[in-house]
Amino acid sequence: MPENRIAALPAPEVAARVASGHAVILALGSTETHGPALPMGDYLLAEAVACRIAAEAGEALVAPPLPFGGADFFRGVPGGAALSPATLAAVVTEVLEALREGGATRLLVVNGHGGNIGAIEAAQRRLRAAGMLVPAFHIWRNAATWHAEEGGSPAALGHGGDPVASVALHLFPGLCDPSRLGPGAAPGAAFGLPATGFGTVRAGGAEFALPLEIGEIAPGGAQAADARGASAELGARLVARMARAGAAMLEAMRE
Repeated sequence: MPENRIAALPAPEVAARVASGHAVILALGSTETHGPALPMGDYLLAEAVACRIAAEAGEALVAPPLPFGGADFFRGVPGGAALSPATLAAVVTEVLEALREGGATRLLVVNGHGGNIGAIEAAQRRLRAAGMLVPAFHIWRNAATWHAEEGGSPAALGHGGDPVASVALHLFPGLCDPSRLGPGAAPGAAFGLPATGFGTVRAGGAEFALPLEIGEIAPGGAQAADARGASAELGARLVARMARAGAAMLEAMRE
């Protein structure tokens, strides 16, 4: 692929490409647990997807990724780091504003962590008030909806499994250990009620939200029923679909 990462290019080339109308993509994710088989830095996946979008679009640059996600279920994970929603919103806003001040007229956010969504939406509103619409592509939200269509195993879907696992196996096989993919542990409990999702329990036929942590939701970091159904082949199909979708948005923004 051609080199589209701003950090790897000399300043005159970046300036010329921005002046010619190239879009700029900001990727962000988190540093958290994805279980025993996958790397902690899912921002690496978001950046790689952003690079593939740039290659598919033909006229786009990729800014350095933001590696720290918004504080949520993963706060306190050994080796992890998370920012408060207000801090993350300020960082995303100021980075996008800086890219705009540098001449970028098309900006796209590629997000690889659910805990970032609120902060990104706050940044989008700030930019909208300043006269610029910035789309956000929440890659895992979309990939989860494509999972069955692309032949994914239903049992592999979930934290510590797909879609992250298949995409990681495709993009960074050397950072993954497929032999450690397996069934997730039984969920923890609150008030004697088992966790039914990320931050929820059920009682009396209703779902209740609670500020749970990953060790209570998915001990060991893996929630998927059986992540062994993940595959690099599925990951390749999902990434190709992400690249096409991102490029389509950049083209729509040109129009």
